[in-house]
Amino acid sequence: MSKQIVVFNAGSSSLKFALYDLGGDGEEALVRGAVESVGGVSRMTVTSAGRPSTETRLEAAFSPQMALTQVFAWMSKEGLGADLVGAGHRVVHGGREFIEPVLVDASVLAKLATYNPMAPSHQPHNLAAIAAMARLYPKLPQIACFDTAFHAAKPRLASIFALPRALTEAGIQRYGFHGLSYDYIASVLPRHLGERADGRVVVAHLGHGASMCAMRGRRSVTTTMGFSALDGLMMGARSGAIDPGVLLYLLQEKGMSAAQLSTLLYEQSGLLGVSGESDDMRTLLASSSAAAENAIGLFVYRITSELGALAATLGGLDALVFTAGIGENSAEIRARVCEGARWLGAEIDSGANARGESVISASGSKVALLALHTNEEAVIATACRKMLGGEVHGAGSHR
Repeated sequence: MSKQIVVFNAGSSSLKFALYDLGGDGEEALVRGAVESVGGVSRMTVTSAGRPSTETRLEAAFSPQMALTQVFAWMSKEGLGADLVGAGHRVVHGGREFIEPVLVDASVLAKLATYNPMAPSHQPHNLAAIAAMARLYPKLPQIACFDTAFHAAKPRLASIFALPRALTEAGIQRYGFHGLSYDYIASVLPRHLGERADGRVVVAHLGHGASMCAMRGRRSVTTTMGFSALDGLMMGARSGAIDPGVLLYLLQEKGMSAAQLSTLLYEQSGLLGVSGESDDMRTLLASSSAAAENAIGLFVYRITSELGALAATLGGLDALVFTAGIGENSAEIRARVCEGARWLGAEIDSGANARGESVISASGSKVALLALHTNEEAVIATACRKMLGGEVHGAGSHR
């Protein structure tokens, strides 16, 4: 049996996983799945190549260790993972120090935990999965891959705030996120754009979390997210960019605590806060309420505003790429954004957009318009293959 790599993307109430051959070079996983907790009920869904999806209700309450235990129990039952040689993890924040994938040990894990305050909705859960995996397979190599790494080489002026230099030197700067997604999109752009792939490209990663990245030469020039995953675009439940004076007012005049402010900005704002209905774009698009339309309109307005700023940074625009849950699946949002980008020379093909094709620009459009599926797990698997190189032993020796 071939040696295999397992890839994890851990959240507060979910653990997504994918299994890859170590010796392969393709993007497709052998198996994909997720353990999720919805309404207090945990369940595991699995999709295997050539098989219909399966769903299993789980008895135990969700925790990283429970989720991992269930994943490996299922793999064992299916005859998978017997020769596991490594695990790869999505880790949202790598700070200044971690700009390449890294083999995780106790010191690395401790350092990564210091970045928890910059990504409180993600980082602690990413690290909890690594720690749980270490308890189950203490000798199995684990590799962390970072969302911030893709943006590490962007120009200094795109990285610093207008704050005293001492604070900048202490690490308060613009990092940028969704880098694993942007890395994947950058890798496949030549298939769709040819030589234009190395031109002036903006990628819009639009999901429950949302950001945009300006690329030249398929490298990050600047991005809408900054020090934390709160900055930039309006999101499902996160505010996006906001006047810092509002935060000072809420603290000083309204008596809000730092904890209350964190909850407000991370969990009660964005689409959810503006609409008062939902943080799910599908629900809002199906709603007839004025508040839902207001939330959708603001979401699109913020995207088109940031697109103009990113295009100015690039000195023009050759291509606009939509990806992630909303970007890949919502023809309505793509159409509205492209309407707001007509001044840049973007002309959408309504039919191609409605059909969900990868190329959605009209024949006369000066800007290429694409809707592409992203694959963060494939980026992690590739990093694991490079680091492990097939020179490690199977899972039997790692327990």
